[in-house]
Amino acid sequence: MENIYSIVSLSFVAMSSLAIILRIRRLRKKSRRPLPPGPWGYPVVGCLPAMIKNKPTFRWIHKIMEEMNTEIACIPLGSTNVIAVSSPELARELLKKQDAIFATRPAYSMSAWMTSGFLTTVLTPSGDQWKKMKKVLVSDVLSPATHQRLHDKRREEADHLVRYVYNQCRGVVAADGGGDVDLRVATRHYCGNVIRKLVFGKRFFGAGAADGGPGVEEREHVDGLFTILMYIYGFAVADYLPWMEVFDIDGHKKIINDAINDVRKYQDDEIAERVEMWKRGARTTSDDILDVLICLRGTDNTSLLSIQEIKAQITCDHDDDSQEIMLAAVDNPSNAVEWAIAEMINKPSILDRAREELDRVVGKNRLIQESDFPKLNYIKACIKEAFRLHPIAPFNVPHESTQDTVVGDYFIPKGSHVLLSRTGLGRNPRVWTDPLEFKPERHIPHKDFDVHLGDPELRMISFSTGRRGCIGVLLGTAMATQLLASLIQGFHWRASPKAGKVELVESETDLFMHKPLIAHATPRLEQNVYLQLFGNN
Repeated sequence: MENIYSIVSLSFVAMSSLAIILRIRRLRKKSRRPLPPGPWGYPVVGCLPAMIKNKPTFRWIHKIMEEMNTEIACIPLGSTNVIAVSSPELARELLKKQDAIFATRPAYSMSAWMTSGFLTTVLTPSGDQWKKMKKVLVSDVLSPATHQRLHDKRREEADHLVRYVYNQCRGVVAADGGGDVDLRVATRHYCGNVIRKLVFGKRFFGAGAADGGPGVEEREHVDGLFTILMYIYGFAVADYLPWMEVFDIDGHKKIINDAINDVRKYQDDEIAERVEMWKRGARTTSDDILDVLICLRGTDNTSLLSIQEIKAQITCDHDDDSQEIMLAAVDNPSNAVEWAIAEMINKPSILDRAREELDRVVGKNRLIQESDFPKLNYIKACIKEAFRLHPIAPFNVPHESTQDTVVGDYFIPKGSHVLLSRTGLGRNPRVWTDPLEFKPERHIPHKDFDVHLGDPELRMISFSTGRRGCIGVLLGTAMATQLLASLIQGFHWRASPKAGKVELVESETDLFMHKPLIAHATPRLEQNVYLQLFGNN
């Protein structure tokens, strides 16, 4: 029996090795140019054993690139070539010059499961369904007209944020009249409130906390969203060996399934009830994004979207793409602002300059409005610098090559998965002076320069570009700017006396701060500005 097992094993290895050799020869025959530099892998599994051993995977990939001194690397995972890029020149070639070749997504089994068979936009490979859902988002859900129509809802949540932080100051007795605030809770709370208000027309699924903070329902909802975000492209073995999905050896499928259930149990009932209200005529006015999706009509005047597609854009019906709306709205602004305030507390001169701009543009007798944004270049520069230095994720969402091509004199085979490194681009010492220093002024080259949070030259990625570019730039910019400006205008910030000096250290497993930022806030506006908020809940 042992001899038979040995013979079978040796035969398998021999056949696998032959397949790899033939594949390499075939690739070399197609192009005289080499693959990008990278480690050699085993037959069939490639570098998967090393990937499993070296968690988190994104730090392992970046370490390989650093050791090889390369801004493009090819890492074989299973039968897939994963191409990591940290060069803005190569990034522009990929997402601009050859955008059509890299405009689709890998058809991971996990993505198919989460999107109910690719009914959505961000995770869906190119095709008719992707075009349909992208048009819905661009023309109806995230259009400038809809954005303007929902302005008052965003305004309500900006006011609520200031009211919530003010309550933290009133809830304790301190010599300066201030109090400690968990800024991770505050920033995520604001972002979660905004997107729930825009989509469902309500701030809370439950009663909320007495101080205006998130209740159990909201905390579980947002925690579920962040868990999905962490694992959706978490380098699962099944992404590269699909036949291994049934074993779930990483545990990712179970983790995501549990998180989806946490999100769905609050959102599904809201969607079902709203659809029923429109059917029986109890609702006749479109007031939020859910109404927009329900009311869309096709050429035959029937509903353009099925209930499954509506859920796929708003909730996790084993999908992740209002997670295109939900995740994009919750994660990026909250992470950037938490890091920005941490950096600014450690560099008071930056905080002072931001306050001076707000006092000059807005004053202390009213709260900031979205109409003030064009004049707040330094505030926007602080946010952009946080996006550059402290991105929410190490890589952008993967692109897949639809044909053999050449990028930067390297051969990129059809089916390769291309990852642009957010940290590699944003911290590239060849591109940025003092790349690990928080310097907002680097984004204001001259006095009259108009700061935008994106970077069309792809020296950093705040919002992606190309056919698969971020659709929610307008909303993301508004939320991030409002969040940082409201916190700085409304309150003085310093390190918490209890927590001590702010430590600017990343978590080992992701790019969040290793500990939530606890900072001391003191009201800085006229008292009547805060008191007016309590008459407008």
